[in-house]
Amino acid sequence: MRLVIALILLAFPIAEIVLLIQLADQYGWWLLLYLVVIGFLGLQLIRGEKVLMAPRMMQSMMGGNPVKALLGTARNMVAGVLLLIPGVISDVIAVVLLLIPIEQTKPNPQGDVSGKGFGKTNYQQSANDDVIEGEFTHIKEDLEKK
Repeated sequence: MRLVIALILLAFPIAEIVLLIQLADQYGWWLLLYLVVIGFLGLQLIRGEKVLMAPRMMQSMMGGNPVKALLGTARNMVAGVLLLIPGVISDVIAVVLLLIPIEQTKPNPQGDVSGKGFGKTNYQQSANDDVIEGEFTHIKEDLEKK
């Protein structure tokens, strides 16, 4: 079993190199442009995922499944790393990874996560989202009194 895994790990870079040489002979400098653009896109995917990871986890804690959010983040990070690796085979694997849908759950307005009455929170949706209730004081009047 270890031999099979070692052969697969050795065959992947060799297949990438052979394919890159064949494509370079056929397309020339366009292949270099492709590799640079795809590498940049992979870097942007990793950066964006790094920024969005914490808010996505917080949102899933309010009424979703944090494991799905974590799996989605891990999938996008792996796809970003595969896009950074120069090669067409790794790019195809990254695109296939990105096309696999991960179901995102929306928070329930009543805060009931499971639908069985557990996990109640104080989150309630207001009747009119345009109205913000609160108190205010006029600062100008307060300054004139002093």
